[in-house]
Amino acid sequence: MRRRGFTLIELLVVIAIIVLLMALLLPAVQKVREAANKMVCANNLKQLGLALHNYHGDYGRFPSGYESDWTHPSRDPATWDGPNGWAWGAQLLPYLEQDNLAKQFNLALPCWHPANAAAARTRLKLFICPSAPDTTGPMEVKDAAGTVLATFARSTYVANAGHEEPWGSPVGDWGPFSNGPLFRNSRVRFADVRDGVSNTVFLGEHAVISDKTWVGVVPGAIVAPIDPNRHPFTQPDNAATLVLCHSGPASGELDVIHPPNAPLCHVCQMYAAHPSGANVLLGDGSVRFILESINHNAWAALCSRNGGEVVTDDY
Repeated sequence: MRRRGFTLIELLVVIAIIVLLMALLLPAVQKVREAANKMVCANNLKQLGLALHNYHGDYGRFPSGYESDWTHPSRDPATWDGPNGWAWGAQLLPYLEQDNLAKQFNLALPCWHPANAAAARTRLKLFICPSAPDTTGPMEVKDAAGTVLATFARSTYVANAGHEEPWGSPVGDWGPFSNGPLFRNSRVRFADVRDGVSNTVFLGEHAVISDKTWVGVVPGAIVAPIDPNRHPFTQPDNAATLVLCHSGPASGELDVIHPPNAPLCHVCQMYAAHPSGANVLLGDGSVRFILESINHNAWAALCSRNGGEVVTDDY
């Protein structure tokens, strides 16, 4: 007696059912994965926040956004960026259980010096949001002509310099222009955050438009969009945006404020790989997920450390 097998129609029906089930389940799986990634990202920022507080405990201030001798003869004439360029992330290494890596750096030399090259390529998971694309390898830091100036490990987290973007002109002291907590040569203390540390963004995400690093700033470098076709209105910006961002409104702009993931965000604003918003670290060590639909004035208030604005909890 001949056994009956599957007919072609039955086989196609089974395949169609499997495909339908996959189509129904895949979005749910992706949603669960993204929720897990967002939690890991938030935990990364919490660890960085703890390191910021421990640094303040030792030095009586927070680390600078990055260190730069703007009086040095080798400074970039366009921005007055000079050596040694070490960024907030590199300054925090001893407080992130990375003492051995910190010892490999010679901080007396520029961050781009060949003696620091090997350590500067070290990928640290703590500085990477798991939702961010293409973060496995190091990034090349280039000038406007495309010349590679350094190769650094990536970061998807940037420091908040406030409303302004003083990196756009040759300015020495950024203090009068920067109302965020971390900027070039900043020496901000808890007492200087007069709006309250729970009302002030210190760190946030930038994981999509351009490459960032935790290592430092190279004078003469530019930060360009990874995909100019995806962000056609985004122009390259100066070297400081390797490690810093600003929220707006900046002087000379038409009162433009850039909340996270806004359509007109550039290489110098926060832009996460999460749908609908970005994680940010507040100065009290807490992490909030800021929706891209946040009220623009509320976002500007959160990015100022001393503006005197009233920030409510409903943002």
